[in-house]
Amino acid sequence: MNTFSFDEKTGMQALEPVKPNKLVKPGHIEKREFEYTRHGTQALLAGMDVATGKIIPLIRDTRTEQDFADWLDLVLASDPKAAGWHLVMDQLNTHMSEAAVMKVAAIENTPANELGVKGKSGILKNMETRAAYLSDPSHKVVFHYTPKHASWLNQIEIWFSILVRRFLKRGIFTSTEDLKTRLHGFVDFFNERMAKPFKWTYRARPLQA
Repeated sequence: MNTFSFDEKTGMQALEPVKPNKLVKPGHIEKREFEYTRHGTQALLAGMDVATGKIIPLIRDTRTEQDFADWLDLVLASDPKAAGWHLVMDQLNTHMSEAAVMKVAAIENTPANELGVKGKSGILKNMETRAAYLSDPSHKVVFHYTPKHASWLNQIEIWFSILVRRFLKRGIFTSTEDLKTRLHGFVDFFNERMAKPFKWTYRARPLQA
C-alpha cells in the first residue's frame, strides 16, 4: 500500500539579476543586485512518498485539472504492482475534477451510466459527488482531503519549505527552461541522497523492580 502527500507549488519565478552578484571576500558580505529580469513562471506538482520521502514531480506552465490527471498517471506508473494507493491533498477544485474521476474510474471499472454527466447527473454531477467517489475507501486509489484552512497538515509542505530555502530563495535562473532543468536536478539529488526507506526499530526496556 503506497501513501503519497500531494500539493502544488505555483508561481515559481525564473528571476535573473541584471548584474552579477559580488561574492563574499574578507571584510565584506555578498552583495546582490536588487534589479532583476523576469523570465516567466513554472508550476510544480509534487507528491512525497511518506514512507521513504521520495518526491515524484511534474513541472508545467499551468496547474489545470489535466495537469493533475497527468501527475496521477505518473505516480501510479511508479509502482504498477502496488496493492493500493492513498493520496493526501487539499480541497482544491482540480483535486475533485472530472479528469481525476475518469482516471480512477478506469482503474475501478466504474460503469459509464454511474459516472453520469458533469453538471447534470451521476458521480460527475458536482464537486461533492466527485469528491465522495474519489474518497471511497473501497477503491484501489483513495483520495484523502485535508480540512479547509489546514493544508499545512500535509507532509509535502515540509518538503516545499526545503525547496524554498535550499533552491528557490537565492536561485538565479536565465529562463523557465533553466528553472525546470535545475529543479529536476534538485529533486534527483534529494531522492538519491536524502530520501530513504523508513524502518521502525524497537528496543525492549528492562522491567522495573
